[in-house]
Amino acid sequence: MFSIPSLIIFAVVAIVSWIISQVLKSKFKKYSKIPVNYGVTGRDVAEKMLHDSGIYDVKIVSVEGELTDHYNPTNKTVNLSREVYYGNHVSAAAVAAHECGHAIQHAEAYAFLKMRSALVPAVNFASNWVQWVLLAGILLVNTFPSLLLIGIILFGVMTLFSFVTLPVEINASSRALAWLNNAGITSYNSHPQAQDALRWAAYTYVVAALGSLATLVYYIMIYLGRRD
Repeated sequence: MFSIPSLIIFAVVAIVSWIISQVLKSKFKKYSKIPVNYGVTGRDVAEKMLHDSGIYDVKIVSVEGELTDHYNPTNKTVNLSREVYYGNHVSAAAVAAHECGHAIQHAEAYAFLKMRSALVPAVNFASNWVQWVLLAGILLVNTFPSLLLIGIILFGVMTLFSFVTLPVEINASSRALAWLNNAGITSYNSHPQAQDALRWAAYTYVVAALGSLATLVYYIMIYLGRRD
């Protein structure tokens, strides 16, 4: 079912993802020891960035977990992990500003964010069925190839979502870094660290997208190599 080359690809993607995840955690921990100007917390950063952008209808809440920070466009909330919410360091400021970048994208109807949001229902449906359809499709590839094709389409939707996510995340980080610098939250001593933290966070999305693409190509090759 799985060829040696495909197993190597999956293994490499998994290892690289794990390495980046560990480096990201290490960077966050390292930069959490570097204070930002004015001693502002992640919550303070989020509130000021939103207000500076004319946004007053987004709530800032604290959530449990590590690196669980996210913006929820459905209920307009910037969700910050406790370390970020209460932290007054570079890591907290960078993450909080990044999540507010998504809130600003939402307010401005940023094209890629709209596209990603439109894909969410399809992605949720695909994620519930894709593994079973692909498994059955591979087992029955020579007798019922259409089943594998359906699985490929479902997985293709998820891969598309991964790639649409890239400009959304990169743009949010660009907005965050520009605001942190202009607002004086970071200085010439701390701004490079904020950039580095968000750069490594972006790498996780890049690897996820490339890994998804490699997997999609693998399934396509199985489909094309079937015996009719």
